Amino acid sequence: MTALATQCCIAGGGPAGLMLGYLLARAGVRVIVLEKHADFLRDFRGDTVHPSTLEVMVELGLIDRFLELPHQKVRKLGGRVGGTPVTIADLTHLPVREPYIAMMPQWDFLSFIASEAKRHPTFALRMNTEATDLVEEHGTVVGVRAQAPDGPIEIRTDLVVAADGRGSVLRARAGLKVEDLGAPMDVLWFRLPARPEEAGETMGRFGAGSILVQIFRGDYWQCAYVIPKGAFGALKAAGFDAFRDTVAAAMQVDRARLDAIASWDDVSLLTVRVDRLLRWYRPGFLCIGDAAHAMSPIGGVGVNLAVQDAVAAANILARPLKAGTVRVEDLKAVQKRRMFPTRVTQAIQVAAQNTIIGPTLKLREQPKPPFALRLMQRFPFLQRIPARVLGLGVRREHVADFIRAAG
Repeated sequence: MTALATQCCIAGGGPAGLMLGYLLARAGVRVIVLEKHADFLRDFRGDTVHPSTLEVMVELGLIDRFLELPHQKVRKLGGRVGGTPVTIADLTHLPVREPYIAMMPQWDFLSFIASEAKRHPTFALRMNTEATDLVEEHGTVVGVRAQAPDGPIEIRTDLVVAADGRGSVLRARAGLKVEDLGAPMDVLWFRLPARPEEAGETMGRFGAGSILVQIFRGDYWQCAYVIPKGAFGALKAAGFDAFRDTVAAAMQVDRARLDAIASWDDVSLLTVRVDRLLRWYRPGFLCIGDAAHAMSPIGGVGVNLAVQDAVAAANILARPLKAGTVRVEDLKAVQKRRMFPTRVTQAIQVAAQNTIIGPTLKLREQPKPPFALRLMQRFPFLQRIPARVLGLGVRREHVADFIRAAG
C-alpha cells in the first residue's frame, strides 16, 4: 500500500471538492483531491452557474477567463402554465457584475477550477482514485484509504472532507445520520437538437399531468421531463413510442421531433432526493455539498450550494489547517454557517414539490396560472424577488480577504 501525507484530503472532484481544494491551496494549505473517475465527462450533471457563483469568480479574479468557456446566458426564467406564457424571475436587476445564470457544461466548469488549482504547488488532484474507507485512531479520523490505478493508497491527513456526492461512501463509513425530507418526483433527462429559428428561451411547461423543462444549450435543448416518484418502470413497460408521444404532447411539438431520441439509452434517470445530515462532522472529518445535503433539481441550485459550502469551509478552515490546529469547533462552525441556508433552500424546494410539482402531476386538465404568477405579470418588478432568492441564495458567501490576496 502506498502511503501519503497531507494537511487536507478531499474525496470527490465535483464543484464542492474542487472549489474547496483550490481555495485551500491558494491559501497555502497542502491538499489532495481524489476523483474516482478518469475524467469529468458526464452528461446531465448540474450545469447552472448562478450569479452567486459568478461573483465568487469575480472575487477571485477569475471571471474573465471563466467566461471565455462556452456558455449561454439566461437573464429571465419563464414558462407556460397551460397555454399561458409567464415570466417567473428577472435576474437583470441583481446587484452583481454578471446578472444572469450561465449555462455551462459541468465538465468545463470542473476542468477550469482544476487547471487554476494546479497553478498552486500545494495542490494535487488524483484522478481515477476512489476513496473507500476512513482511517481512525481513538475515535478521530486521521486518514483515508483509496483505490488507485496502481493499487491501494493510504493518505494520512489532519482533515478528511467528504465531497463525494449524495451517495457518499465516506459519509456512510463515518456513521453520520441522514434526515430524509422526501420527494414526490423523479426526472428523465434527454437531448433534442435545436432548430435555427428557435428563440432559445429556457422555460418550464406545466400541463395536464405533465411538467417539462427545456434548457437552451446552443445547438441542442437539454430537457427534463418530470415523472411521479418511482414511475419510470411503468413508463418503460408502456413502451418507448408511448413515451415519445407523451413528451411531444408536453412540448407541443410534432411527434417526428422526438425521433432524435432513439431508445431508452438516450434517456437518463435522476432519482430525486432531498435530505441532509443532522451533523456534518466528526473529529478529523467533515461533509460538504451533496454529501451533507442532497438538493432537489428545482431551481438548479445544487452546484451553487456546493460552491457556497466550499467558500465557507475555506474561510473558516484554511488558517487552522495551515497551522496544524484544526479543531472540532472549527468543523462545527462550518455546519453552523451553512445549515441555515441549507434548511431555507430545502424548505422552499419541499414547498414547491408539495404545492406545485405533486399536484400538477395529478391534474387531468390544463392548469391556470396561480394568483401569485398572474400578479407578477401585471407588476413585473415582483419578478425580482424570486430572482434574488434563486440567483444569490440565502446567506451568500464571500471569499475571505486573506484568500483573495493569496492569489
